[in-house]
Amino acid sequence: MQLGQLILWLVIVLVGTGGGFAVGYVLKNRKIGTNITQLEKATQEALAEARTKAAEIALQAREKALGVQQEAERENKLRTQEINRMESRVQRRRDSLDQRQDKLEARDRQLSERESALDEREADLALSSQRQLEELERISGLSQQEAKDLLLQEVEAEARIDAARIIREVQSEAQEEAATKAREIVTTAIQRVASDQVAERTVSSVELPNDEMKGRIIGRGGRNIRTIESVTGVDLVIDDTPDTVILSSFDPVRREVARIALNRLILDGRIHPGRIESMVEKARDEVNETIRQAGEAAALDLGVHGLPPEIVRLLGRLYYRTSYGQNVLQHSIESAQLAAMMAAELGADEQFAKLAGLLHDIGKAVDHEVDGPHAIIGAEIAKRHNMPERVVNAIGAHHGEMEQMTLEAVLVQAADAISGARPGARRESLENYIKRIRALEQVANSFEGVESSYAIQAGREIRILVKPDTVDDLGAITLSRDIAKKVEESLQYPGQIKVTVIRETRATEYAK
Repeated sequence: MQLGQLILWLVIVLVGTGGGFAVGYVLKNRKIGTNITQLEKATQEALAEARTKAAEIALQAREKALGVQQEAERENKLRTQEINRMESRVQRRRDSLDQRQDKLEARDRQLSERESALDEREADLALSSQRQLEELERISGLSQQEAKDLLLQEVEAEARIDAARIIREVQSEAQEEAATKAREIVTTAIQRVASDQVAERTVSSVELPNDEMKGRIIGRGGRNIRTIESVTGVDLVIDDTPDTVILSSFDPVRREVARIALNRLILDGRIHPGRIESMVEKARDEVNETIRQAGEAAALDLGVHGLPPEIVRLLGRLYYRTSYGQNVLQHSIESAQLAAMMAAELGADEQFAKLAGLLHDIGKAVDHEVDGPHAIIGAEIAKRHNMPERVVNAIGAHHGEMEQMTLEAVLVQAADAISGARPGARRESLENYIKRIRALEQVANSFEGVESSYAIQAGREIRILVKPDTVDDLGAITLSRDIAKKVEESLQYPGQIKVTVIRETRATEYAK
């Protein structure tokens, strides 16, 4: 019973379940049909819209493609036109080159023809020239070489005359336009470039106790010698000379300061930069005091009073200045005494002559610092310190740089020459002097046409007498220049030498 009920219930459940499924299936099929209809409708609309957009896109693409095609056609057309122009230009150039080539070929043919004609003409001319030369040799009786020699002689003679004339014109022009400048240059050269005297007045030597002292003077890394040179302005020359150091400077005062300082450093033994500066300062004070005392003593000995302190100091600097080995301060004192003596004999102003004689070389105290002749420098110094005009003139005129305005100026010039020329005043031996004079005359006598020569004014001038029938007036000008040039090349001498050529023609007749 229970089993049957159970089966019944199972059948009922199965039937109910199947019926539910059937009902659900029917209902579901109805909804699916509705959705499918809607879906088909949406699909048709989407397809229609897609076809529309596709048509629009295709139209736009067709328009763009058409634009690109038109642009490409325009570019292609432009390029074609440019290529056509270039081809046309190239063709024109090619035609032009062909024309030029034709012209060049024609010109080459003409040149070849002309060259051949010129060769033929040159051969004819050579043959004609040879015939003319042979005819001229036959007519003149001279060979070709003899005619050339004769012509060269004539040309040489004419060239010598022209050269002498040009030399005379140049000399005249130079004398007119540059006399003052030339005098200044020559005077400066005489004073400063006299090589025989440079060593005497620019170098001092200091003796050392031993060669070991050279190393101490140089110092570690050269610091001591650099300090000495920088604070004194003097060059130290330390070479293989035993137990000696050379001091070199154009300023004698600096050289004396360096000499005193170095001697004291050697005696003291303590050589280092600080000690060097201290010693140099003390030596400078001592030299300045010596300069002042020397200037005052010179003025006091001569009885010259009231000089400005700067003039006294410059006089004292001459104590360390030499000329040809002669002390310039002593030379100035001696010149003042001589000028005063001669002024007293002639009735001139004795005191004025003494003052001018004392100051005549004061320019030498600074001539290594100031450009110009020492006489002009001294005159400017005297004028700057309100010295009398007569004194300024006597100082500036004692070597001829200025015109002498007073008798005392002439006396100062004479006293200067007497003091410098007296025996023993200057360091030049009689033997060397005679050798220099003889060498000068030998140079002059070595030239053709020179009859005799005489060196005068202590070798500062040479006068040459020439044979008038051998040397003419223009030849005398050329001869003077040739002799002066040979003197410059072969001799050594201070200052300058004046070369004077004298041509004299004498006519003699006897009255009977």
